[in-house]
Amino acid sequence: MRILVTGGAGFIGSHIVDALVDRGHRVTVLDDLSSGQEENLNRRAKFIKGDVTNQKKLEGVFKRVEPEAIFHLAAQINVRASVEHPTIDAECNILGSLRLIDMAAKAGVKKFIFSSTGGAMFGDDAQYPANEDEPATPLSPYGLAKLTIEKYLDFYHRERGLAYISLRYGNVYGPRQNPHGEAGVIAIFTSLMLDGKAPVINGDGTQTRDYVYVGDVVKANLAALDSEIDEGVFHVGTSKETDVNEIFRLVNWQFGKAFEATNGPAKNGEVKRSALDSSKAEALLGWKPEVDTSEGITATVTWFKARLREE
Repeated sequence: MRILVTGGAGFIGSHIVDALVDRGHRVTVLDDLSSGQEENLNRRAKFIKGDVTNQKKLEGVFKRVEPEAIFHLAAQINVRASVEHPTIDAECNILGSLRLIDMAAKAGVKKFIFSSTGGAMFGDDAQYPANEDEPATPLSPYGLAKLTIEKYLDFYHRERGLAYISLRYGNVYGPRQNPHGEAGVIAIFTSLMLDGKAPVINGDGTQTRDYVYVGDVVKANLAALDSEIDEGVFHVGTSKETDVNEIFRLVNWQFGKAFEATNGPAKNGEVKRSALDSSKAEALLGWKPEVDTSEGITATVTWFKARLREE
């Protein structure tokens, strides 16, 4: 199958590309490398440098690739930046995505798989673990944009017949995650400890997230591609809440418990709890998480240590 992966040089996207290539698909990556890394690119996949906000570029990509399926991960990924610059966020995450969806519908793409968010979709008033029927109440333009694209995909399915699946991720972590900028706490803690620095925990560390390993996220994407379901939103998480203090303990254990926890001020506006009920994905896509947090952190820290040795 001819497959286009936008954001395929990024943390999650590059892992999806690897899995698709291993399956024998003809994969093309579209990435502007603003947050993705050239080192993440799979040499067996074609690479086109560009972004989804460029109409002419997209038209050229569709003529060249003639994609049968699209995995859309390209995005402005910094939640705080979306709050500071909502219009810039919307240009990429709404208008750019909409251009891609419109072209996909016109080109007769068989399946459009969208990487959405679960962590930024709900507030503290939600019933956790949240299922897909929980009212979405995104607090940031980033979350609003993801929800908007979910609604547009529903429109294009009803009006244009575009088959799609939106996957709402929990807090994804694992190898290749960039510890700089808008990054997950596991990558940040690991990077600091590798530098011999003790991480600072924001607030009291009791804030929880649903940490889902990138390998499991890849399997959810493959399940979405294989499924005969032609529309829907699915949560991709573990249904479990893990607080930051526990994450520190698990990462610190990988370093022989060499670091003492320190606490700093809490982040303003940070959601206190988050967890996603993924039972719908298990029932309809045949997917469920397989890697527990301890196992996933071990694999992640091992990768970071190996990378440091290579450098």
